[in-house]
This record gives sequence, C-alpha cells and structure tokens, in this order.
Amino acid sequence: MKIRLLNENLVSDLCWLAEYGFSAWIEYEGSKIVFDTGWSDVWCRNAETAHIDLNAADVIALSHFHSDHSRGLLFHPFTEKKTLVLHPRVMTALLDPFIEPPDRHLPHRYSDIERKIRADFEIVETAGPYEIAPGAFFLGQIPRVVPFERGYYYEDTMEDDTALAFRTDKGAVVLTGCSHSGICNICTYAKSVTGQDLYAVIGGFHLVHPEKPAVDETIAWLRAEGIPRLLPVHCVSFDIQARLQSEFGYDRPGAGSLIEI
Repeated sequence: MKIRLLNENLVSDLCWLAEYGFSAWIEYEGSKIVFDTGWSDVWCRNAETAHIDLNAADVIALSHFHSDHSRGLLFHPFTEKKTLVLHPRVMTALLDPFIEPPDRHLPHRYSDIERKIRADFEIVETAGPYEIAPGAFFLGQIPRVVPFERGYYYEDTMEDDTALAFRTDKGAVVLTGCSHSGICNICTYAKSVTGQDLYAVIGGFHLVHPEKPAVDETIAWLRAEGIPRLLPVHCVSFDIQARLQSEFGYDRPGAGSLIEI
C-alpha cells in the first residue's frame, strides 16, 4: 500500500506545493483512490510532479464538505465521470445558507462545489460504511463514543466528517481528512469496521487550540492503543504537533511525501 500526500499545509521538499488543506493518492491492492482534493489545483499540480495520472483513479472520496478538502474538485482533470463517495450531509451542507457566511471572505461559494459535483461525478451518498474496494472502507458517519471528544466543529455537529480504513496484513490503516468527529472516535470505529487492530493512523487529527482539544486525554488514548505508526498532519497546532512528535517519535510528512505501508 502506498499513500502520496498530494496536498498538505507544509511541503516535504522544494519541488512540491502546499496550501492549507488535505489531499491524498492511495494505491491499495490494485485500486487507486483520491481522498480529498484540498482548496485549489495544488493536488493536480503535485500529482503531475509525482507522475501520477489522476485519470487512472478508480474512485474519489470526501472526508467532509469543508472547502479546504472539497474545493479542489473545481479543478479536477478527469475526462470521464468518476465515482465520488461522500456522506449525504455533504450535499445539503454545501447549499446551507447558515454555513456559507463564515467563509464569505474567501473568493468562492460552497454552492459552486455542489454544482460541480452534481455535473461531473457519479455520486454515492452513504451514511454507513461502504467498501470502495475489497478491504478498503469509507467509514460513513462516525459514532461519538469517546467521552473527552466533542465531535463538533464549533457549533456544527459535522455528521458528514469521516475517514477511510484499510485492512492490511499489518493491521488497519486509517486515513483521516480533518477528524472533526474526533480522532479517537474514528479509530474506534475503524477497528470495528475492519475487524483489525490499528497499525497506522495518518492525516488530520484536528487538535487545534481555538477548540480546546483534550490533548492529554488524546495522547493517553493513542499510547494505550499502541499504534505502530502515527503521522498527524494538516489541522494540528504547532506546539501540539511538537508534543506528539516527542511522545511518539515520528518524522512529520508533508505535501509530496510518499508513505509506504
């Protein structure tokens, strides 16, 4: 299994581009999957640098509706309709007038993304786990079971926030977008869906200061799970990222990084 980070907040080397957001290209047991698309065309440009043919993708999946994960769809290079898997709430949230105002300072509207999705993709909406390829799961709606995680984004309950999980011979590999639903909630559900213990958790952990995350409790939970590979990126405040690196001893990946399982 290989994961190439097509977009992330920081670059891994000089030849890559970065922006606030997330996108990954996954090669798993013969299947090719795009997970999130960042905010602009950076994911496409980094794919070109990595010599990845995005038209070879078998399926695209969205972790949630936020524009730093979904707006890149406006720039997709696909020459035919691809299957796009998402939670049903994504399409309604993109048209919700009460969600639009916080991003009015940005040069886009969420409704543009909704129109693009309807015009250019074969949409699969699912609130439950969905096997996008044998052994590869779109988790759907994440149960909130860990008491110290809010599972909200400010006052938005974020029912659409989800992740991908893969069965491997080493254990479950979890790929997250932003983890608004709670990184520990996601990991708990991924274990249930895959039937495996966790081997790797990669992606946004959403441990950011404005939302007062339960950092001590999260670290204790992750340590108790004994996960061999933890690679938090994207939405983690710098000091929390430093603490996680100190606790778990990893090199932080960035845009362009190739992660091999």
